[in-house]
Amino acid sequence: MEELGGGAEKRRMKMKAMVAIDESDGSFYALKWALDNLFNVMTTTEATTSQNEGMLFLVHVEPIFHNYVHPIGPAGAVCPFTAFYPASLVVDSVKKAQQEKSASILSRALQMCKDKLVKAESVILTGDPREMICQAAEQMQVDILIMGSRGLGTLKRAFLGSVSDYCAHHVKAPILIVKPPEGDHKKHS
Repeated sequence: MEELGGGAEKRRMKMKAMVAIDESDGSFYALKWALDNLFNVMTTTEATTSQNEGMLFLVHVEPIFHNYVHPIGPAGAVCPFTAFYPASLVVDSVKKAQQEKSASILSRALQMCKDKLVKAESVILTGDPREMICQAAEQMQVDILIMGSRGLGTLKRAFLGSVSDYCAHHVKAPILIVKPPEGDHKKHS
């Protein structure tokens, strides 16, 4: 019996896990849960080397910025509308703000990992979060995908969709969806 426990501990230590991170409290709670429950063995083991360490990938997905054409101006027979394209300065400003937000989110997550002495790498992807998270989990060949839950009700989930629900049905790796404690709406760090 003891050998099984030792083998399980070694597997946990070499685990490659991925946590999907966004600005929500739920995703940070999922990261905290993973650090406390999956990677705590690494900090309590005396001889931790780069050979037997686990790896945690923090993945953040930025949505694609759509540069829409907005009809403005008087509608007439010759010109039904006047097209308006946002100035490139506005587009660049929005993209820069998006990148700064992503960097801030991942910086906070990496600090949480550093505080727990867990080796982590961060990745920023662009696209549909549902598809990009599944693709990243497959490409990185992770042992487990960990995600937070926003706790959408049945109706909201049906209309808005749920990233964790989509990933649960499409990702090839095992998935763990971490729900925050009921009534806990404060930030976790």
